[in-house]
Amino acid sequence: MFFNYKQNIVEATQMYMQRALELAKLGAGNVSPNPMVGCVVVHQGKIVGEGYHRKYGEGHAEVNAINSVRDKSILSQSQLYVTLEPCSHYGKTPPCADLIIKHQIPEVFVAVKDPNPLVAGNGIKKLEDAGIKVHCGILEAEATELNKRFFTAIQKKRPYIILKWAETADGFIARKNYDSKWISSVFSRTLVHKWRAEEDAILVGTNTALKDNPQLNVRQWDGRNPTRVVIDRNLVLPDTLKFFDGSQDTILFYSKGISPVQDHNKKFGVAIEGSFLEGVTQELFNRKLHSVIIEGGAQLLNAFIEEGLWDEAKIFKSKTLFGDGISAPVLNQKASVVLKSIEQSDTDYLMTYTNNL
Repeated sequence: MFFNYKQNIVEATQMYMQRALELAKLGAGNVSPNPMVGCVVVHQGKIVGEGYHRKYGEGHAEVNAINSVRDKSILSQSQLYVTLEPCSHYGKTPPCADLIIKHQIPEVFVAVKDPNPLVAGNGIKKLEDAGIKVHCGILEAEATELNKRFFTAIQKKRPYIILKWAETADGFIARKNYDSKWISSVFSRTLVHKWRAEEDAILVGTNTALKDNPQLNVRQWDGRNPTRVVIDRNLVLPDTLKFFDGSQDTILFYSKGISPVQDHNKKFGVAIEGSFLEGVTQELFNRKLHSVIIEGGAQLLNAFIEEGLWDEAKIFKSKTLFGDGISAPVLNQKASVVLKSIEQSDTDYLMTYTNNL
């Protein structure tokens, strides 16, 4: 039987990196504004250590993986697989590159380089200067996709923006009186709560806040609540809304020049001058909120679409018929808009689009 040594080496390398990616995903919703990172330590073809970045401010993936190895003496004959370039600077924790060098791990496999200017190749250089052999680019596309929020924040200086809505089979997002309960299935609504737990912020407009009085929290899933954000340009929202109950971090954006006379506006309000949506996303970025899910209504969603200010759109298409109502947003079908997937979500179809501008 023909034995392709090189092919088997490649397959093994990808297998170990795939495991590291699976570990990294376990940090979803807990590590932002840091990226999700997973790491495995391999000795003589066997995984002897695993770790991932569990919580912002705590140990990085490499630290947890190395600490999980029972016999530290084998590290000098092992390989380390990590989904993102090891950090080379002091932040909330010491540099991971220094720890790898300390334990004399001779070979490191990296999925993708860190775009953060504080790292950006310096981690790899530090390892190589210490005589460690570094391989970069293993499952790079998968690793980049995993941390698209982090990459967007670093490269575009704004949050990763997700548009989300449910529409009827005849193309409506709500009835004329703004009632939309319920267009999508129970399963689909549970999925939305999972998404909320994984994103930093959730944003709605004035009409949605007034008509629906939403809590904008995580109830049907186990996870943290996102920061609630509402656009209320003219400060018309009353303090009786659930939005202002103080149960979670909340931001209200209004137009500069409007006087915030009510106490809740003074407490949660941020004035925006100039291009409003760009100002909103810049302020979210400045607060280290690296992802935001826009949940409506139609006017706000269309505003983001018109400005091309979005990265991903998740649209539930149900079998419900309204006959009349408020039309669902329509994505501007430019060459940059790509249908990424169509999935069954109980009785609904979930369509995911990306904006590749």
